[in-house]
Amino acid sequence: MTSEITSFAFHTTPRIVFAAGASADVASHLRIQPKDRLLIVTDATILALGLAQPAIASLQAAGADITVFGEVEADPSLRTLLSAVEMARENDVNHVLGFGGGSSLDVAKLVALLAGSNENLDEAWGVGNAKGPRLKLTLIPTTAGTGSEVTPVSIITVGGHEKRGVSSPLILPDVALLDPDLTLGLPPHVTAATGIDAMVHAIEAYASKNPNNNPLSRALAVEALRLLGSNIETAVFNGHDKAARSAMLLGSMLAGQAFANSPVAAVHALAYPIGGTFHIPHGLSNALVLPHVLRYNAADSANGAAALYATLAAHTFADMDVTGGTQLICNSFIDRLAGLSAQLGLQTRLRDVGIGESDLAMMATDAMKQGRLLVNNPREVTEADALAIYGMAW
Repeated sequence: MTSEITSFAFHTTPRIVFAAGASADVASHLRIQPKDRLLIVTDATILALGLAQPAIASLQAAGADITVFGEVEADPSLRTLLSAVEMARENDVNHVLGFGGGSSLDVAKLVALLAGSNENLDEAWGVGNAKGPRLKLTLIPTTAGTGSEVTPVSIITVGGHEKRGVSSPLILPDVALLDPDLTLGLPPHVTAATGIDAMVHAIEAYASKNPNNNPLSRALAVEALRLLGSNIETAVFNGHDKAARSAMLLGSMLAGQAFANSPVAAVHALAYPIGGTFHIPHGLSNALVLPHVLRYNAADSANGAAALYATLAAHTFADMDVTGGTQLICNSFIDRLAGLSAQLGLQTRLRDVGIGESDLAMMATDAMKQGRLLVNNPREVTEADALAIYGMAW
């Protein structure tokens, strides 16, 4: 018997270009005109490696006026965002181009919003509060993990440790340009952490309790996990395999489209204090708590999480034995995910990244500030529950 399809809304980036080498021909893809004034938002490493230079050359050859903001850091701060906004205003730009990992893309989204509208950022935080308009916006990811190029979310670190988000379809870009060649030089550790991050997006989107969990998001999550699960090891250990890199970038984008519409939950809520306080990369923060949150969710048979995770097992790992009962398959799936992190060379315990046992209570308190995420979790998470989960991860 087919279950009733409930009402839902699905938003995504209106134009997506996926092609090897596309960043070197970005001007033609974006139909750049000589009058265009672009701000490129990126980080110092991207600039030092020269990854953005072909794109910059393409834009300059088309006659565009280019300004580069190259100061984005991991877990970007409010100060960084405001500095980029000031540069955009000083140069009277009409187009913002985010080039890099999720941090650069998140900053670019809010630069386009704030420079285009002059609205008060304090009033834009949260879900659906941004008013706009924004400047023209293009996003070019250089990692396969965040899916930020197709999500209506931007996360900024405020006051040193607290992460705040703006969530609005207004900050979806006009164009997402995906060039798998840009990911060929990613180090194994970064490839592993960002790849696990994308897998978390798909898993949490599929099992999200959000009322907007919908057939499109679930289908995208399944396909994302198929691509990611079957290619992540090759991408990590043979980073110049173009087929694997392409599959990872596409899988990351599909997972981004999934969770952009069926939002993530407790894995991300518990990961944010790890990144915000201890400056652990976001993908690794997710990986550290992933199996423990899933086990917590699956332990309550009433919420159906175990069945959902069991359904994802064979899609994610084609060689998994899925002949047992639901709980057995679910447990095997979670164990496989935990083992994957270790196999890929990631740290697997909070203590491995310098977090002390005495830090866990503070982290649990901070995790409770992520109410917009915790409400999507299949099982309610109290502060005591978060502390217990951190304890298992420690």
